[in-house]
Amino acid sequence: MKSYLAAAIQLTSVPDLHKNLAQAEELIDLAVRRGAELVSLPENFSFMGEEEDKLAQGDAIARESEIFLKKMAQRFQVTILGGSFPVPVGDTGKAYNTTILIDPNGQEIARYQKVHLFDVNVPDGNTYRESSTVMAGQQLPPVYFSEKFGNLGLSICYDVRFPELYRHLSDKLADVLFVPAAFTAFTGKDHWQILLQARAIENTCYVIAAAQTGNNYARRQTHGHAMIIDPWGVILADAGEQPGIAIAEIKPSRLEQVRRQMPSLQHRVF
Repeated sequence: MKSYLAAAIQLTSVPDLHKNLAQAEELIDLAVRRGAELVSLPENFSFMGEEEDKLAQGDAIARESEIFLKKMAQRFQVTILGGSFPVPVGDTGKAYNTTILIDPNGQEIARYQKVHLFDVNVPDGNTYRESSTVMAGQQLPPVYFSEKFGNLGLSICYDVRFPELYRHLSDKLADVLFVPAAFTAFTGKDHWQILLQARAIENTCYVIAAAQTGNNYARRQTHGHAMIIDPWGVILADAGEQPGIAIAEIKPSRLEQVRRQMPSLQHRVF
């Protein structure tokens, strides 16, 4: 593993698949022109809309999202984490909230189906029931072992509130934790940054957190602030509140330094 640039992309995805893919392509292009070799898109990058519309278009969203990711990885010769997109589950009327990691040859090298579903009554008056249309994954997220990028651990959005999932990734020797998200504006202002920093610090890992931002549809407002955070919890890049990118250098020397100076993982008692 050598030092490299990673990018966390920030989108305002809407209920228009092709508009979202065009926006994502522009920002992938920008990230690559700035030198990024590892790129992450946010949760629901290809479609954010009413649940019934998502399910009605589910097959097309899944098919075109996967084609798009493989095409972008090959075209730009980068490794891309596909944020997440819905993959319908047979005739169940539900979909897996799925992320895939694609290498520069356009090959899928890792896949994860979100296990923690966002069923929450937010204090701003909005109620979210992800489980009404999403089926929870049954497998712990994988770590993809890469000589070029370090060991890459997968997760999605609401997972960030469950530290045991990231301890699993840490136990599997993750160096970099992906947290593609569509955090609500209300919860994001209080919890997004601090949760990401906590996951980085407690696992002495880099965190790459792509994000949704702004008004996606109806009353759905997302927080933004796509970030890259180092293993000490230092925010290396923050995309703010507009569509764009957070880009920063991932350094193996920094990982080694922090893990040597703060060997907390070796001191675990339980």
